[in-house]
Amino acid sequence: MSELAPGTIRTIGVIGGTGKEGKGLAYRWAKAGYNLLIGSRAKEKADIAAEELNEILGAAKVQGCENAQAALDADLLVLTVPYAAHRDTLAGLKDALQGKILVDVTVPLVPPKVTCVQMPPAGSAAQEAQEILGPGVQVVAAFQNISYEHLLHDEEVECDVLVSGGNKSARATVLDLVKAAGLTGWDAGPIENSVVAEGLTSILIGLNKKHGVQSAGIRITGIKRDGAG
Repeated sequence: MSELAPGTIRTIGVIGGTGKEGKGLAYRWAKAGYNLLIGSRAKEKADIAAEELNEILGAAKVQGCENAQAALDADLLVLTVPYAAHRDTLAGLKDALQGKILVDVTVPLVPPKVTCVQMPPAGSAAQEAQEILGPGVQVVAAFQNISYEHLLHDEEVECDVLVSGGNKSARATVLDLVKAAGLTGWDAGPIENSVVAEGLTSILIGLNKKHGVQSAGIRITGIKRDGAG
């Protein structure tokens, strides 16, 4: 994984970060040199998740806190809550997120038909987030297709990351975080394109079930890997 590059993003807050996806991404970024805040509605739950990660890392690089505190203190936020909690979580953090980049990992899965693409009226979860938060927040969609199974281990993840939304500068910042996590990312354009990555998740879940695996993914072909971005 790459070392922490100089820049304005030094502390990353993971909202709803006590789940497997949030902890996996936090682990990879902490190992790359970033400071991590694991957010939760209950600080006690966040503290437990942070302790687990610090034990794996062998250093105190991760701190637990309530979601609201993470939103205030972090330079950049990552949202990893289930879709059922998406709207309420964002509405409660709207003021604290102004002026920041929010990486929305949410996929609009609606149980029990999680293998069926079900997009919200806004078009995608990321577009819904942008509507809720307003123009003062750069909402960037990313990491929807990454299986959490390999994130907490130093294994190669055979899946590329499509990064869409925000402006070009915000996408470039998120692409740096993708690289820091040991993954390959691609600039997938404006937020309207987030529907593609979000919808693909249901298809990948279906393939996982059909073939008895846990990490079906996507790869961009026809472009040299060192040209990613």
